[in-house]
Amino acid sequence: MDAMRIGVLTGGGDCPGLNAVIRAVVLGGARHGDQFVGVLDGWLGAIENKTISLDSDQCRSILTKGGTILGSSRTNPFATDEGADRVAATMTALELDAMVAIGGDDTLGAADRLYQRGLPVVGVPKTIDNDLSGTEVTFGFDTAVQIATDAIDRLQTTAESHHRVIVCEVMGRNVGWIAVHAGMAGGAAEILIPEVPFSLDAVCDRLRQRHDGSQFFSTVVVAEGALPRDEEAGWLRRSQQTGRTDQFGHVRLGGIGGYLAEEIEQRTGFEARSTVLGHIQRGGSPTAFDRVLATRFGAAALAAVHDRQFGTMVALQAGAIVRIPLSDAIGKPKRVDPHLYEEVAGLYLG
Repeated sequence: MDAMRIGVLTGGGDCPGLNAVIRAVVLGGARHGDQFVGVLDGWLGAIENKTISLDSDQCRSILTKGGTILGSSRTNPFATDEGADRVAATMTALELDAMVAIGGDDTLGAADRLYQRGLPVVGVPKTIDNDLSGTEVTFGFDTAVQIATDAIDRLQTTAESHHRVIVCEVMGRNVGWIAVHAGMAGGAAEILIPEVPFSLDAVCDRLRQRHDGSQFFSTVVVAEGALPRDEEAGWLRRSQQTGRTDQFGHVRLGGIGGYLAEEIEQRTGFEARSTVLGHIQRGGSPTAFDRVLATRFGAAALAAVHDRQFGTMVALQAGAIVRIPLSDAIGKPKRVDPHLYEEVAGLYLG
């Protein structure tokens, strides 16, 4: 197997497991005599030719480390007319035989467009929301669910002590995977997700029934992108948006947790509080599951590079790591299965 010179970059939001992928790629490639270039801050580094060298000694001990040693950004190389050409020029200047791009829909969408322009790119799926199509699960998701579950467990105890309703806002712009899994694991009274607009009246009615019975406290888990299905949805969506967008056009969201707590307290008379987990879900060391999955993805990406299977993404399907076209993975978020939601959260639908 011929030695290759390979670039590695991480794009989009950070998540636990990114360093495990980098480690697997570099340590695996060392056996073939490969050389590695770390591209800093995602596609921004590829545009501006900002890089570091990567070797086995540097990467051997990063398995348990959260975040990414390469840095990340939400830079879109197609946001400007010359961006893609500058990426190509950087790869030429660095004499790269391939680029391993680790990221979500935006990062891999750019990777696919660059591949269509003739650049040798292999993708590794990364999204803490678990919303990337083509793979059953992405690394970082399990860690985020565990962090959220631990938080819900702690919120339960203080909610019970003070007979309160506590709303826990978790990540999930377009999908509710974290909310469903963490809410189920934490025994939440309500689970609210973007896929299923909710009725505030129905939520409050169920909380009243719960508190009139044997329970005098509740936790409500809500994904940041969830919305009520009534006339308030338009106002709430506007209030959630800060007005700032990234280079992929995404508006920063926030505020659903606080809004829900206020509405619940006004409508039911129950004392209510809200907690936003935010970036806590992204930080820290990955779980064992995420370390293993990220390592498998990294090894598989290296194999795809050596097989010159460019324009592909490695993915988990039926327990096996496979390769699929990048184009099959992007542009269509993997939403929570309605049957799963009805199965585990059917009592919360109103």
